Amino acid sequence: MNYKKEVLENKKVKFTAEIDAETFNKAIEEAYQKNKHKFTVEGFRRGKAPRKVIEKNYGQGVFFEDAIDIILPEAYSEILSQEKDLEVVSRPDVDVVDVTPEGAVTVTYEVAVKPEVELGEYTGIEIKGEKTTVSKADVDAELNKALDKASRMVEVTEDRAIVNGETANIDFVGSIDGVEFEGGKGDNFDLELGSGMFIPGFEEQVVGMKAGEVKDVKVTFPKEYGAQEVAGKEALFKVTLRQIKVKEVPALDDEFAKDVSEFDTLEDYKKDIKARLKAEKVAKAERANEDALIQQVVKNAKIDVPDEMIEYQAESMAREFEYRLESQGMKLEDYLKYINMSVEDLIKQYKPSAEETIRVRLTLEAIIEKENITATVEEIDEQVKKYAEMQKKEVEEFKKTLDAREQFYIESDIKTEKVLKFLKDNNKIK
Repeated sequence: MNYKKEVLENKKVKFTAEIDAETFNKAIEEAYQKNKHKFTVEGFRRGKAPRKVIEKNYGQGVFFEDAIDIILPEAYSEILSQEKDLEVVSRPDVDVVDVTPEGAVTVTYEVAVKPEVELGEYTGIEIKGEKTTVSKADVDAELNKALDKASRMVEVTEDRAIVNGETANIDFVGSIDGVEFEGGKGDNFDLELGSGMFIPGFEEQVVGMKAGEVKDVKVTFPKEYGAQEVAGKEALFKVTLRQIKVKEVPALDDEFAKDVSEFDTLEDYKKDIKARLKAEKVAKAERANEDALIQQVVKNAKIDVPDEMIEYQAESMAREFEYRLESQGMKLEDYLKYINMSVEDLIKQYKPSAEETIRVRLTLEAIIEKENITATVEEIDEQVKKYAEMQKKEVEEFKKTLDAREQFYIESDIKTEKVLKFLKDNNKIK
C-alpha cells in the first residue's frame, strides 16, 4: 500500500492511501465468506451459492461496502505503524474517494495531531496556600457528631404535649374528598417535627398533641408535588400520636471519651480529634495547593487544542462513566432516560472538563520534555513491584501480564509524580 501525507491547518494531517486491487479482492472474498449465508439464490441452498453467482444476481459491488469496512482499519493501522513519531489525538475522518473498475481503492484519513505547547512561566511562581489551622469550633463540631452518633431515642412517659424538635411516632391515613389515596397511609412512623419532611403545614399541626390523641390534619399539596394525582389538592389526614420521643444525648465527659475512643480522658480525646483534623486539613491543603499551582502553570502556557481532541477526550470520559455505572449494576441508557439526557448531551457536558484535562496533561508533558525528566529502570521496577504486591503476585509473574500500553502508563505515572515534585520545589506557596 502506498500513501502520501499532507499537513493541513488547525493541527490536522491528511493521509491519502492507494489500496491495490489484490488487497481489495482479498477483502471482497472475506466479505463473501462472512455474508454468503444472507443471500437467497435459486438452485442453491442458503450459504452455498458461489460468489460470482451472488454478484451476478445482486450486482458486482454487492460485497464492496463490507470489503471496504475490512480494509479501512487495516490500512489505517499500517499508516500509523509507519508514522511512529506522529501522535494522533482523534478518530480519523474517513472518506472513500474512488474504487476503480480494476478493484483499486483510494481512501483518505484526516486526523488531528498533538498540538504544540508554548510554555509560559512554570518556576518562580507564588500562590496563596490554604490554611491548615484547626479551631476550637472544628473540634466541637466533631464532638457534636460523636455525641449525636452515641445518642438514642427514648419515649417521653410524662403526660405532656409534643413540642417542635421532638419526634412524633404516628399512624396516619390521608384522604381527598373522602377517598383514601395511594401513598397516604403510614403506621408507626417516626417524624421529627420541624424537619420539613412532610407536606407544608402538616408538622405544625402535630405540635401540641399528646400521646394517644387523634387529630384531623388539613393540608394542601403543593402544585409542583411529584404525584400529579394529588398535586395542588386539599387533603385530610387522620393522625394518631402513638408516642413522643426525644433524643437522649450522653454527657460530654471522661466516661463518654472511654466509650467512643481509645482514650481515658476527654482532654486526650479532644487532642486526638485536633491532631486528626490537622492531618486531614494538611492533606487537603496539599492537594488544593498542587491543583492551584498546576492551574497557574497551565494558564501561563499557550495551547491550541483541536476540537476533535476535546471531542475524543469527552467521549472517553463518557465511556468511563458508563463503566462505573455498569459496575454498580446500572445501564447508561436507563440512567440517561431517568435524568432526561441523551448520550450527545452527556458528551457535551464533559467537554469543559475534557479540555481542562488535555491542557493539564499537555503542559506537564511539555515540562517533562524540557526539563528532561525521566523514569529510571530502578524506579520502574519499584513501581512494578508495588503493583505486583497489590495484586498479590510474584514480580516476574506480574511483569508477564503487562502489555506495552500498561508499561507506558507506569512510566508516565513516575514522570508525572516527578514533574509535580519539580513544580512544588521550584515555586512558592505562601
